[in-house]
Amino acid sequence: MEILIVSLASLFAGMVDSIVGGGGLILVPALFATFPTAPPATLLGSNKSASIWGTSFATYQFSRKVDMRWTALVPAALAGVAGSLTGAWAVTQLDPSFLRQVLPFLLVALLAYTLVKKDLGQTHAPLFKGKQEAVVAALMGLFIGFYDGFFGPGTGSFFVFAYVRLLGYDFLNASASAKLMNSATNLSALVLFTLQGHVWWHLALPMAIANVLGSLIGTRLALKHGAGFVRYVFLAVVGVLILKTGYDGFVRTL
Repeated sequence: MEILIVSLASLFAGMVDSIVGGGGLILVPALFATFPTAPPATLLGSNKSASIWGTSFATYQFSRKVDMRWTALVPAALAGVAGSLTGAWAVTQLDPSFLRQVLPFLLVALLAYTLVKKDLGQTHAPLFKGKQEAVVAALMGLFIGFYDGFFGPGTGSFFVFAYVRLLGYDFLNASASAKLMNSATNLSALVLFTLQGHVWWHLALPMAIANVLGSLIGTRLALKHGAGFVRYVFLAVVGVLILKTGYDGFVRTL
């Protein structure tokens, strides 16, 4: 029964994740609720073992329909891995809990900006070319990757917003690019969890299969309905993130 519950959660997580990120909002709570006595690191590692497959398949699906700017994406993904590993190391040296009460306000600002700028992300008009785009994308990957390794919540949304606001992508192309970035940072995190023995492999396979199925559904929806649809899902996910991080930062700590 436990495998069925987390597999269904993984399917829905893969669907949301493939559209705009934020699948962890579904799968991570499901894992913690289903296995309340398990070590948190093991549940987080098991989450990564499933989500990496969904984001990887979503990247492949998007690459067949969307113009992936590989000359900027590859250095950005490598920088994201480096940032994620550095952030994971920084967690061993610093306590990231101070971010719990800062994050909800950052997300509110991001949501408000997107709502006010109604044309934001509706048109795909990259602001940079060649080396300039590669440098800006790599810096984005480094900083957001560091955040992912150090703290984590909302990483997919930050990647999407950065591609829209800083590089001039529409929401569909931004989501496609963010999928590759998420795959890269998830891989580095999964390697660390695996080396430390924090992955339940008996859950990994069924959750991975379910996550890929959800990813295929979500990718088809995004490609069919375009940037406008992805924008609405983005706003919904950020809204839920605000509620979740606000609860974690201000209510749970009381």
